[in-house]
Amino acid sequence: MKTERPTVRRVLGMVIGIVIISLGIAIFKQSHLGNDSITALNIRLSELLGISLGVQNICTNLVFLVVEFIWGRKYIGLGTLVNGLGCGFIITFFYNIIAGWFGPAEQLPIQLLWVVVAVPVTAFGCSLYQTADLGVAPYDSLALALQDHLHKPYFGCRVFTDALCAVITFLLGGLVGIGTLVCAFGLGPFIQFFNGAFSEKVLQYKPMETA
Repeated sequence: MKTERPTVRRVLGMVIGIVIISLGIAIFKQSHLGNDSITALNIRLSELLGISLGVQNICTNLVFLVVEFIWGRKYIGLGTLVNGLGCGFIITFFYNIIAGWFGPAEQLPIQLLWVVVAVPVTAFGCSLYQTADLGVAPYDSLALALQDHLHKPYFGCRVFTDALCAVITFLLGGLVGIGTLVCAFGLGPFIQFFNGAFSEKVLQYKPMETA
């Protein structure tokens, strides 16, 4: 990440990005076809432990934050803390509203429609958050740390961490489905599109990694 003083645009972009990401994840949850692997794991752990997703998200992120502090300290920033502390509660807030308005999505065409909506929403939020370049979420730093220390391609490291979380979720009886695969392999092109078409222009900033 660049070390220059963050602008108000970047801070607002980071916060708005996290809110939009949370909305996208809530929409994925509404589809009942699976979430991104770490959210799916957090959802299952919250169910097993009988605690809210927000609390479980904080607990998981605290564990990952220790790892990030040891092996990926350069990726820690304001965005790391905002994401780690707030995302789970915002997801729950949006999901309760969506589920209350629309009820359960029981038919496959409707479930797929929710996935179709969730993809651009989540990708747009990710684009704003990543372009703001104010810190990496604790879980996301795992793949970056593996890349740095093992000198392996980022894509392979990310697939490994996502696949590991998905397997653990499945073994715990959690939901792993089409939405999980879409999050792992389908968001990238949309994020790239929003980077150039919107985020970099509005935030007037381009992260060093993508420059």
